[in-house]
Amino acid sequence: MTTQKFQVERTYAASPEKIWELWTTEAGIEAWWAPEGFTVHVDALDLRVGGTLTYAMTATGREQVAFMESAGLPLSSTSHKTFTEIEPTRRLAYTTLADFIPGVEPYEFLTEVELRPTADGGTHVTMTADTMHDEEWTGRLAAGRANEMDNLAKVVGS
Repeated sequence: MTTQKFQVERTYAASPEKIWELWTTEAGIEAWWAPEGFTVHVDALDLRVGGTLTYAMTATGREQVAFMESAGLPLSSTSHKTFTEIEPTRRLAYTTLADFIPGVEPYEFLTEVELRPTADGGTHVTMTADTMHDEEWTGRLAAGRANEMDNLAKVVGS
């Protein structure tokens, strides 16, 4: 069975080292990872192949709280990622445990992040992720990942 994938790409006016730091440290992740109307708190980060990232994402915005409640989803959920590849300032890959979807058996999906330096000292980021179990959840994931990448731009001033 072939897993379908989607990509999100952005170019930032920040070095690969800065982007890497924002993607692989507690303070960095907490600064940009959450979509608008949510907060993220990193509970554990073990940056090595086989290591994990565990964080809590909490809906805080009025619209987001209303959506979560109407969808039957908790306002706060804990996410678990396991690192599968780590090449500092170049490549990061991790699986995410999708164990938060009502009525769906937990499963893992892969995200791969590639950082490429640009001629002007910036960084081009390509994020490739597996699709989820259906179109609705894949759409939510794709929108969330695009929002994450936009938030990263705000943090680095791109």
